[in-house]
Amino acid sequence: MTHIEFTAAYARGEIKVEVDPKEAARFISARLLLPLFTMPVLGIGVALALVGWIFTGLAVIALGIIAPRLIKRSAPHFVFQQALNDPAVYKEVTKSGLLRIVRVDDRPLVTSH
Repeated sequence: MTHIEFTAAYARGEIKVEVDPKEAARFISARLLLPLFTMPVLGIGVALALVGWIFTGLAVIALGIIAPRLIKRSAPHFVFQQALNDPAVYKEVTKSGLLRIVRVDDRPLVTSH
């Protein structure tokens, strides 16, 4: 199914989209380079706490821990929205099996690329 067919079928309500949450979290983490965001933020939080800005440092540490988790939790929705809007992302996530398309009715799904 091409991207144009996908978006049209979704808009008509003919298909249901399933996104694997664990794989979506991995995909988004790799794509946004979350570990490279987390480590410096945690380091800055520790540095602030050590120089006397204890509450500010703890807040930055909390941000460094909570933000990536929130991003990973919303990853399936983000992957789906990106697949709807970007043909390259759609091709990548369908090819990898991260995004699965299921027909709402009993008709067979046409899968031509």
